[in-house]
Amino acid sequence: MAKLYFKYGAMGSSKTAQALITKYNYEENDMTVWLVKPATDDRDGPSVVRSRIGLKADAESVGAAADLYQLFLARRTDVVIVDECQFLQPEQIDQLRRIVDELEIPVLCFGLRTDFQTKLFPGSQRLFELADSIQEIKTICDCGAKATVNARVVDGFVVTEGAQVLIGGNESYIAMCHRCYTRAIREHRKIRLHGSN
Repeated sequence: MAKLYFKYGAMGSSKTAQALITKYNYEENDMTVWLVKPATDDRDGPSVVRSRIGLKADAESVGAAADLYQLFLARRTDVVIVDECQFLQPEQIDQLRRIVDELEIPVLCFGLRTDFQTKLFPGSQRLFELADSIQEIKTICDCGAKATVNARVVDGFVVTEGAQVLIGGNESYIAMCHRCYTRAIREHRKIRLHGSN
């Protein structure tokens, strides 16, 4: 029986790498995969999914108005894998649910749970409401505790204001535990981003 999966984690938890490994595993078993990413995620170009460790694959970029159910009908693959699913519209999550229910096709969604203000993304919220299987992909804070917050860093300091979506990687965000996140805000403590000197 096909299921709708939501695999979420903080930034740097290898979500995209796991999505690409999953794609490889299906294809190694002679199954076809429709790899999808929201057009909002343009960091690596409009049609590429790339992990921080260097894995990459071509993907179809879909806009906010795209009907994923109708797009899938034109492809008819064995599985659907969505990277950065938090950027999908709630209606698009409903369309993925319909692919699972009506067409018996598994759909695996990989993405963030919350934004830099610790608020659920609308796409993620809908996945929490509809997914058959929800799995956290864990990563750690610099202190060693489990990271749950995607802290946005500007000029070395954690910020709590701004647009919900700012596409970036290690140059703009760091995964932190909630304790370190609140301490960095309260103490206005300078943060060293990963990969910076």
